[in-house]
Amino acid sequence: MLRRKFYNTLLKWSKEKNQECLLVRGARQIGKTYIIDYFGRKNYKSYIYLNFIENPQLKTIFENSLSAEEIFSRMTLVMPHIRFIEDKTLIFLDEIQECPNARTALKFLALDNRYDVVASGSLLGISYKEVTSIPVGYELSVTMYGLDFEEFLWAKGYNENSLAILKKYYDSKERIPDEIHNQFMRLIREYIVVGGMPAVVQTYLDSNHFGQVQKVQEQIILSYMDDISKYASSSEKPKVKNCYMSITKQLAKENKKFQFSVVESKATARKFENSIEWLRDAGLVWLCKNVSACRFPLVGYENDKFFKMYLTDLGLLVAMYGFEMKQAILNDTLMGPIKGGIYENLIADILMKSNHSLHYYQNKNLEIEFLIEQNAKVIPVEVKAGNNRSQSMDQLLKNESIPYGYKFVNGNCGMNGKKITLPLYLAMYVD
Repeated sequence: MLRRKFYNTLLKWSKEKNQECLLVRGARQIGKTYIIDYFGRKNYKSYIYLNFIENPQLKTIFENSLSAEEIFSRMTLVMPHIRFIEDKTLIFLDEIQECPNARTALKFLALDNRYDVVASGSLLGISYKEVTSIPVGYELSVTMYGLDFEEFLWAKGYNENSLAILKKYYDSKERIPDEIHNQFMRLIREYIVVGGMPAVVQTYLDSNHFGQVQKVQEQIILSYMDDISKYASSSEKPKVKNCYMSITKQLAKENKKFQFSVVESKATARKFENSIEWLRDAGLVWLCKNVSACRFPLVGYENDKFFKMYLTDLGLLVAMYGFEMKQAILNDTLMGPIKGGIYENLIADILMKSNHSLHYYQNKNLEIEFLIEQNAKVIPVEVKAGNNRSQSMDQLLKNESIPYGYKFVNGNCGMNGKKITLPLYLAMYVD
């Protein structure tokens, strides 16, 4: 079993909730069903599972009256063997986007409050318009992602004790011994090519075969294309697919800003803006928004016209470039702007899975890949595929309101004034 941090999120909710259901968002195949199922079986005397894709007839439970008593009664008609034990029952409504009435019913199930209710869906941002009434105030919405780098290390056999030494180097900023540094650089490159999809990680652990990894990744990409065909409107289908597949080209440019002309010659934002929104709402991409100033709060300075776009799974990104890209990354022979683009996607992956929002800053003279917020201060984050000078970072750190900045590189730890240089794998400790 792959150990997931999200299990603790479920435990915390079950202990602290008060008249609220838990709504778990996230892209397909990131392990939502598996971890919630495991949580339910391990922590409740009665566990009731409803999957609206696997069993469409279950939708009848949520027809007509949506009172909790009526819903529980209809459940017993469709599922006669279930048991309801007050305060010791978990009801899991999986693929809830297929049953909009079930989403509306969360309010009444929360008010009843006799049983814990978790709902999960992969395309909730796409299907929300079909819901008659969003249960505002009665659902706690959380987003789950694929495995992060630390979870990947757990899967590889590392535990908190064995990783504690890395945290010490992050805290002290002292140079890491070459043997340890080279070991974790190999591991971060493995994470880049494998990614965080549980099925892909498990395939890699079981087979140690990158050809098998590529096959599973290609199947997931095809399933995402099928989702676009099924759920996007007829006019949007080709545009959504073209935007998604253009990311490999977008990240190979010197300027990583998303350009609609890369999707289609002479294309405009107006033509494709709904497609970008669809991909974001489906959990397939992350948007890194441009800001007009490096000031807190960053959201107040967002410029919606300009953004960068990253895939929410690194392994899928690498797979889209073709199998030989895996060898180039693992052997560290990749050159050119595309290497910088993949490393940017890596840091975006780590930051997002650590609950940071993504912003960047660019003007005629300065370009900072990411800006994050810590203690109401703006912290610049630079990503270098080589040992290039960081002129933009040096210039920005002259600003007294910015306490320090991070530079993530292939190399080792170091400090130069307010600039903190760290190897890529230590980004997982940026809180």
